[in-house]
Amino acid sequence: MNQKSVNRDELAKYLAEALNITQFRDYCPNGLQVEGRAEIKRLVSGVTASYALLEAAVANDADAILVHHGYFWRGEDARVIGPKHKRLKLLLTHDINLFAFHLPLDAHPDFGNNVQLAQQLDLLPNGRFGDDNLGWLGSVSDPLVRTVGDLANLIERRLHRTPVLIGDPSQQLGQIAWCTGAAQNFLGDAIAAGAGVYISGEISEPTVHLARETGVAYLAAGHHATERYGVQALGRHLAERFGLQHQFIDIDNPV
Repeated sequence: MNQKSVNRDELAKYLAEALNITQFRDYCPNGLQVEGRAEIKRLVSGVTASYALLEAAVANDADAILVHHGYFWRGEDARVIGPKHKRLKLLLTHDINLFAFHLPLDAHPDFGNNVQLAQQLDLLPNGRFGDDNLGWLGSVSDPLVRTVGDLANLIERRLHRTPVLIGDPSQQLGQIAWCTGAAQNFLGDAIAAGAGVYISGEISEPTVHLARETGVAYLAAGHHATERYGVQALGRHLAERFGLQHQFIDIDNPV
């Protein structure tokens, strides 16, 4: 298609089908979260719908924002007060659509965070594991990356972030498992799937002990750092398919 704009509802329908959103038991609504203007020409993407991203989208005259972390999470305060009011007011005042995709964007075989992280790190996927098959298994393609320490160095070079390493840097790489973001609870599933190394975004106190006691190395590479790539890939795809102007805006986040 070579159009220069797309109808909001047409785009919402396309995204819902392309990302198969009904497949997932998620913690938030996936799809159009805040309705804006009907026609979309300019799309801004980012990891999280923070106020800083919204301001940048307004400055770039965006019609829609595409994110991985949106709003209306399960169990959160439903009142529209404080930061939530400030964010929603900015979106509604400027008539900007907000599209958010959480687990569907982690899992997608082409645009997903996990497959896109694999491309960043030259990982060759060969299997899936965990709830909704969110976790990925594979091996590294670079023959010079042989140890856990080598893999940590590769992560630092490619993601521009020094990972937290739990384990022996000299340990030889075997099967590698990964799941972006806050997927530290998948460590047990990764171990059961036969992984010798696990890469995720975050790490918590209990997972340190589990990694040490099982001998499975753990690399925590940053929630934001591991989830920058899926939304960019999806934004590029939408720009190509619908002829949209697309810009990814990276709001720095050290976590």
